[in-house]
Amino acid sequence: MSLRLPTYKQGLLSKKNMKLFYLPLLVFFSMLTPLFGQDTILLSKTSSTFPIGNKVSIFIDSSNRYTTNTPPAESLFKQSTTKVPAYLMPKNNIWLRFVVRNTTRDSDFFFNIQYANIPELRFFKKDSSGSLILQSLTGNQYLYSSRNVDDANFTFKLHVAPNAVHEYYLHIKSPHPVQLPMFVETLEQYDKASVKETLIIGLYAGIIIAIFFYNLFLFFSTKDTSYLMYVVYLFCLLFAQLTFSGWTFKYLWPNSPSFNQYAVIFTSALPGITGLIFSLKFLHVKRYSAIISYIYTAVTVLYSFVGIFCFVMPHSTGYALLTYGGIAGGLLLIISSGYIAYKGYRPAYYYFIAWFLFALGRQVLSLRNLDILPYNTFTSYILYIGSALEAILLSLALADRINILQKEKDYSQAEALKISQENEKLIKEQNIVLEGKVAERTMELTSTNNQLNQTLTDLQDAQIQLVEAEKMASLGQLTAGIAHEINNPINFVKSNIKPLQLDIKDLIEVIDEYEKLHTTDANDIQSQLSNIDKFKKQIDVGYVKTEIVSLMKGIEEGAERTAEIVRGLRTFSRLDESEVKVVNIHEGIDSTLVLLRNTIPDSIVIEKDFQAGGNIECFPGKLNQVFMNIISNGIQAIKESDPTGCIGTVTIATKDIGNSIEIRIKDSGKGMTEDVKHKIFDPFFTTKDVGEGTGLGLSIVFKIVQKHRGKIDVISSPGNGAEFVVTLFHTLPESAIA
Repeated sequence: MSLRLPTYKQGLLSKKNMKLFYLPLLVFFSMLTPLFGQDTILLSKTSSTFPIGNKVSIFIDSSNRYTTNTPPAESLFKQSTTKVPAYLMPKNNIWLRFVVRNTTRDSDFFFNIQYANIPELRFFKKDSSGSLILQSLTGNQYLYSSRNVDDANFTFKLHVAPNAVHEYYLHIKSPHPVQLPMFVETLEQYDKASVKETLIIGLYAGIIIAIFFYNLFLFFSTKDTSYLMYVVYLFCLLFAQLTFSGWTFKYLWPNSPSFNQYAVIFTSALPGITGLIFSLKFLHVKRYSAIISYIYTAVTVLYSFVGIFCFVMPHSTGYALLTYGGIAGGLLLIISSGYIAYKGYRPAYYYFIAWFLFALGRQVLSLRNLDILPYNTFTSYILYIGSALEAILLSLALADRINILQKEKDYSQAEALKISQENEKLIKEQNIVLEGKVAERTMELTSTNNQLNQTLTDLQDAQIQLVEAEKMASLGQLTAGIAHEINNPINFVKSNIKPLQLDIKDLIEVIDEYEKLHTTDANDIQSQLSNIDKFKKQIDVGYVKTEIVSLMKGIEEGAERTAEIVRGLRTFSRLDESEVKVVNIHEGIDSTLVLLRNTIPDSIVIEKDFQAGGNIECFPGKLNQVFMNIISNGIQAIKESDPTGCIGTVTIATKDIGNSIEIRIKDSGKGMTEDVKHKIFDPFFTTKDVGEGTGLGLSIVFKIVQKHRGKIDVISSPGNGAEFVVTLFHTLPESAIA
């Protein structure tokens, strides 16, 4: 490092004399240049807090040749020419050197870098022997506790005795661009700067949070998703700003440096994604330009790619993509909002101004970094100011959207009122015509209604007649069965009565002969007894007595058979049990078979497989009607499948399934097609010939099972007979009893 001395083009001394004059001084000051040159930082009570970037010497180790054990030689360092050095290379390996001279009575100072996004910093102090002593090793890739000073930025303590001079080195390694706004401050100056930064960031966060909750309230009030998208964008924007300034690392994840290395890229992608999505909806971009809409989508995809893959891609690639995305997104938002504002959409004006101010703030920051603008509070925090103004203006744009919607609503209401008045006028004019037509139509409807009522009455009468016909048919079948069953034992009794009368007559004659003995002489009694014996032999009294016993037994059996048939009839009909009863369902099935016995040919076998307990709660008479109809249909199906021999089987099986009983009645008849199966329970549907059935039998069966809250299924196919499966509850549900 050499001392820069002023040169004069004109003066009292010639160039030759000047060389002779400066030569001794040059030798002397060249020895003191490392300590008292122009790059020496003088510490004083009155020194202002300004960046010291132009007070340091810098060496870029692009070959990664030098380490802490072998630092670069002093001759490799070059004096910085800018107050805030910025390095935009994708990878940076930077050595900084500066000299500090203390002119105060204090000993403790702070070296502060107001840039929180540096992965690795090594801060050294050069001792009297020329060796570098490591003072601090820190950075975003290390725990937050590794910092000597609790600061979101990077701050290092300097201990410089009064009037002492110390030389310091700073080694920075970063895989992405960095900026170095550096300061050497007293404790008082550092505290003031920290308080000011905290106040500004707190004020910025307060503004964003206030706008956040205001728009969140508007979202819940209006249900407009634009407000929801905006509050999501505000959250992501605040999160990104606090991450970039190092506050999230300090307060949220101080023990997660591995995540913190990617946090800036990740959080910076979020406001890009949410901001573009919000803008796309709020500005109605698709309505005004499909091409711009596609560009929005492309830039959003770029941000999304960076946000998703930032943890696996190189840092330099992520920062480069963010830079390109930021440039493209900023230009896109300004151009699209300007274009849409030009098309007449008023909220786009606020949008254009908001993004223009934000872009202007970025330009002011860039001009400050180039030393074109001074480094002060305004230029230091211009991004926060621009971001806050952007949020406020965007919120105003959303608020103005409400005014536009209200005006549109008022206009539509006025138009609706105008149309309503015109319609009211037309309605009044048409009412007169309509009233006449309504009266005419009312008369027609009244006439039609009367006709429909008469038709309904006729249908109800026909239905009653059909139901009665079905009842009469069942009654006829039942009567025929009863007559046949009772006729046999009655005939048997009747045929025994005549012989019994003759036998009783013979016995009466014998008794009469014995009665005559009371009036016969004693001399003739023996002769009379002899005649009685002859008569008894003639009528064979022994045989008569035996025959009377036999005839009486036959009459008794006939009477018992008749009584059995009557009991079966009573069990079947249950005429005295119209209420719900607990009965044995097997008794109902048996009584039904008794009444159907005369209709069952000898070639049809009835098989019973009763495995269930049988006792259920039901309407007994109605269930017997179910069994009568199903078994009768099964017998009829067997007769139709084999008209000559009528050979077949009807199987009746029961079993308990949980809280239900299952009754299966299967016949070996001709079976049914799928079409017939689907219609089998429809009223008036029958496969019998005309005059042989009403088509109401199985319909009534279905309704009875439905009344018991049970279910009935049919399993059948052509040639394989039909099986009806009836499932009933052991205990009848209350809904069936009500």
